[in-house]
Amino acid sequence: MRKKKEKNYKQLNKKEKEIELQKVVGTFQKNKEFGFIVPDNRKIQTDIYISKRNINGAKQGQKVIVGILKQAKKGKKPEGKILEIIGDGNIAGIDMISLIREYDLPYEFPKTVLQELKYIRQEIDKKDIPNRLDLRNEEIFTIDGEDAKDLDDAVSVKKNSDGTYTLSVHIADVSYYVKEGSSLNKEALKRGTSIYMLDRVIPMLPAELSNGICSLNAGEDRFTLSIIMQIDKNGQVISSQIKKAIINVTERMSYTNVYKILQKADTKILKRYEKYIEHFKIMAELAKILKTKRVKDGYLDLDIPESKIILDKEGKTIEVRKHEITEANNIIEQFMLVANEEIAKIFSRIKAPFIYRIHEMPEIEKVQELNEFLFDLGYKIQTNKKEVSSKEFQAILNQIKNKPEEKVISTLLLRTLKQARYEDENIGHFGIASKYYCHFTSPIRRYPDLFIHRVISEYIKKTYKIDDKKIGKWHEQAKKYAKQASESERVAITVEREAEEIKKAEYMESKIGEIYNGIISGVTSSGLFVELDNTVEGFIRFENLGNDYYIYNEEKKCLIGEKTKKVFRIGDKIKIRVIEANKQQRRILFMKYDVIK
Repeated sequence: MRKKKEKNYKQLNKKEKEIELQKVVGTFQKNKEFGFIVPDNRKIQTDIYISKRNINGAKQGQKVIVGILKQAKKGKKPEGKILEIIGDGNIAGIDMISLIREYDLPYEFPKTVLQELKYIRQEIDKKDIPNRLDLRNEEIFTIDGEDAKDLDDAVSVKKNSDGTYTLSVHIADVSYYVKEGSSLNKEALKRGTSIYMLDRVIPMLPAELSNGICSLNAGEDRFTLSIIMQIDKNGQVISSQIKKAIINVTERMSYTNVYKILQKADTKILKRYEKYIEHFKIMAELAKILKTKRVKDGYLDLDIPESKIILDKEGKTIEVRKHEITEANNIIEQFMLVANEEIAKIFSRIKAPFIYRIHEMPEIEKVQELNEFLFDLGYKIQTNKKEVSSKEFQAILNQIKNKPEEKVISTLLLRTLKQARYEDENIGHFGIASKYYCHFTSPIRRYPDLFIHRVISEYIKKTYKIDDKKIGKWHEQAKKYAKQASESERVAITVEREAEEIKKAEYMESKIGEIYNGIISGVTSSGLFVELDNTVEGFIRFENLGNDYYIYNEEKKCLIGEKTKKVFRIGDKIKIRVIEANKQQRRILFMKYDVIK
């Protein structure tokens, strides 16, 4: 029997080479004489029929990859054959592997890349030290989450006698190791970005670089591309210089410990880092100045909490809660923003070939639609016929601060905005309220950062005198790579969001029948989306809203009961009972339990 199965798979693989089938990942459901696949992709709204001869050994509930043999026709389901069995859908970790296979993510590095890694040493080349600014005696810190492994940025701050600040942002010199034309570079470009899937990462670069020689590990000499800025008491950058440097990080800090230091909340932590406390205070002081200036300029500080999903050792969800953002997170955010902005400003002004991070102004029609909803709540975004300022959005955010409707309006504002992307031409960043912006600070995990590092390094090496041939080549690359990176980013965002949805549904599978307080986060023509305090979102169908027929008012984004005249609006509080959770289908369903008055 085993030999027969092996023969079938060999024939299957041979046929696969002859014809390229559309592939779908899903869960296998078996009947007596046939089977069918429930696709993971929710855009495929029909099951896939599998004849008995095409089951190929799959068992009930297994995750499989299916090749489509016939498309759906005249009411008939599409027909397919099972090409590969991924594993039991209930085993921890199979869900993430299925997601990787669904999006055809490159979870292994090619042999050519692995071969190149053998020639990259895990210590710096001392011959290059004289060519760099030596900052190894400076107090320099990395500040990241406790579980971070690829440490590509480090910071230090000094307060000067004239009241100005010297902020140094040191970024791993990845382009020193990843050379243009290498297999490493080609694979990094293909991937475009690292993808973070809770318990695993699909990295842009191999661990030997991302966690090794490129990672700014404490106590180890590392090469960096550093920007050193003089900043006045109003948060204005008054001068800056970009240097090839060598650093040795003083301490690896976590957001948690830096926050405890600033809050004087833990005597053990305060004692441990006693000699650096003043340094962190100056960091917090400068970060506050930078943020105040940025908000004044129109920076959109959308306070939308992210999810923190805790997994056990096997990869199963044991807790879902809001991810806490503290003063320590703000320090790094503001320092990275100003570094990215200053780098973009310098290279835009000299008209260098570059990749910028742009964010266009939202469409006026969408802003007007948002205003129709805001009007009922007593708010309005001021616009003219052709444009709107980010300051007008920020004015609304200031008005709703700490009010019950803050979360909902912030979410709607976000949905009104366009998606940021990469471009080879600078048109500014609406959300950050900046004329110049790029991604410079994460070359370990983003290809645009790696590309501009290569450009910057060459400009420094050639004392800003680059020949026309190379400039022309870079212009072509910048255009091509920006488009490719934007596409890679969209895939990464989708995969990371779906990984969260799978794990949230898994968590709620053990909560069937439980009652929660929530807030209506979306209204559609078929029901309500409700978000719980722990960030889990579920759907209430009309039949689970109560004994009434509901009419959808698109203009006011609400449901109105035909008999009771009960109105459900975005932002209303509601009590729900969990009635279904299915991680295979990434679906959570609620029913209305009682409206909170």
